[in-house]
Amino acid sequence: MNRHLTKGRGAGYSPPNKFQQSELVQEFIEGLDEEILTEKPATKFIEVQVKNPLSKNDSPDLLLNYSVNPYQGCEHGCIYCYARNSHQYWGYDSGLGFETTILVKKDIVQTLKKTFECISYKPQVILLSGNTDCYQPAERTYRLTRGILEACLAYRHPVSIITKNVLIKRDMDLLVELAKHRLVHVYFSINHLDPSLKSMLEPRTASAAKKLTLLADFSAHGIPCGIMVAPIIPGINLQDMTSIVQQSADAGALKAGYTVVRLNGQLGDLFRDWLERYFPDRASKVLNQIQSLHGGSLNDANWGRRMKGEGTMAELIRQMFQAASTKYLSNRTMPDYDFSAFRGNGQLSLFPS
Repeated sequence: MNRHLTKGRGAGYSPPNKFQQSELVQEFIEGLDEEILTEKPATKFIEVQVKNPLSKNDSPDLLLNYSVNPYQGCEHGCIYCYARNSHQYWGYDSGLGFETTILVKKDIVQTLKKTFECISYKPQVILLSGNTDCYQPAERTYRLTRGILEACLAYRHPVSIITKNVLIKRDMDLLVELAKHRLVHVYFSINHLDPSLKSMLEPRTASAAKKLTLLADFSAHGIPCGIMVAPIIPGINLQDMTSIVQQSADAGALKAGYTVVRLNGQLGDLFRDWLERYFPDRASKVLNQIQSLHGGSLNDANWGRRMKGEGTMAELIRQMFQAASTKYLSNRTMPDYDFSAFRGNGQLSLFPS
């Protein structure tokens, strides 16, 4: 199988989809089968329809139970992304296929409005996005995230946003209005400060410097912001955690959180290949430290452990994060959401536009 150092892509290959019985390869006279790859795989956008705009999870270690995901697959190319595995359910692969085949849920704004209008619907904070980034490059063209925010403002529905892309600045006008009604929290995902690491780890995301600058701008405009230092990867980015919390606090962040990396499903093979390409000198050490967080395995579905880990390394990370949060974010909190002004359940027509 060919491995590629492709600029702007995180994965170096396309692993087979475990749900498919056959795959397309090119056969050579020498008897070798190799996957069909181009040096610069182009991105394809496929429009799909969605029946239910809200994705529900029952995990006790996640604060929000509902999310809205306008896109499936993500051009950001973060090698550690847990959403890679879910791309197989759509018939694609979790490697380069996840980064180059983007499903666009073209009717998600309309279906979300219909959900808000249901008589039985009760508002709860929805997360944009719980799976792939709602401000990935496709959003420039399709503007689905903006449509969702417009719906949330019209219906006075609370929303929490997490992103690695400064494209969110385009929607500052909506975010300011949502903030005035206590309907929005914005979180920036920042897990390192090294621009050279970004090009390998998260190739099509915004740099930490740009996200911190935008965080300061949003905070100055009254938009409540926090950060997620996620995921922490021992041996790769742990050394930046304290500085990230400090710089985010200086920019106006009100809250911080973190998770540790876990490599479920095909992520283990994809991440191992990534380490061998970029950090061969420390690959074994990094993998061993990740395993130490998850009971000796790269894979972890254990609630309570999967997000924060356990053991000596996990305790070190917890103490580092707690010390940074206490020093730089003490006495800061995100404002409570206001659920009282919800205009759904057939009430929207009663209010002026």
